[in-house]
Amino acid sequence: MADSEESKTSEYPEVTSGPGKSLEIGDRLDPRDDREPRSTEPPQPVILKQGGGAMRGLFWLVAAIGLVVALVLGAKTIGLFPGLKNPFAQEQTDRSGPALLKSVQDLNQFVAAEGNFQVIVDVQKDRKYIPDFLLNERILFVAAGSVEVYVDFSSIGQGAVKESEDRRTAEITLPAPQLRPVRIDNDHSYVYQEERGVFNRIGDAFSSDPNRLQEVYKLAEQKIGDAAKDAGLQKRAEDNTRKMLQQFLGALGYTSVTVNFPAG
Repeated sequence: MADSEESKTSEYPEVTSGPGKSLEIGDRLDPRDDREPRSTEPPQPVILKQGGGAMRGLFWLVAAIGLVVALVLGAKTIGLFPGLKNPFAQEQTDRSGPALLKSVQDLNQFVAAEGNFQVIVDVQKDRKYIPDFLLNERILFVAAGSVEVYVDFSSIGQGAVKESEDRRTAEITLPAPQLRPVRIDNDHSYVYQEERGVFNRIGDAFSSDPNRLQEVYKLAEQKIGDAAKDAGLQKRAEDNTRKMLQQFLGALGYTSVTVNFPAG
């Protein structure tokens, strides 16, 4: 019996948990016990860098592009390369359609005089009993415009031109000079000052009126038109037309040319 127990024990060698230590029942088997002794120093943290190479590559790419742009703009500014065009210059594209000819009209009018005017339009809109800083619209508009005076030769009737048999004397009766519509010069017209109340500015923030100055333009045209009537342009047009016809017919051999206009 003792021999059988001894043979069984020799079949399975004794297992130890470490050098010089036997493994008892209930002990945990650690395969690392046979390795080198563990270090008593605390483990150092491991820092993992993710994407570092990609970020560095992007940085150098942006830096290179910025350097190229700076060199191009600098060379263009100092005139180092006169023939070099700025690749970043602003371009304007005109996609407007071609102009269409709607009608053709023969003009038989002689522009005999032109008057140039300038007027300051001062328009204010406010409400009674409401302070101007709350509700007020005032605009000072400097308007420049011109008015032409013409004589319409196409309206000359039969018998308006009389000449002598020897073609030396001529008498012409013409219609009265007329004023053309006022033309506002946009290049020399501008808003000098504009005042708007608090409520007006709030309303502008929610809605815009692109035709807000249309009323001011119409008022400027009216004032310039009235000034042209009182400026004596029609009398000046009569004198210029008379001189023009006398010189023209005089070159054709007429020695006496009389040009008549309707009275006053």
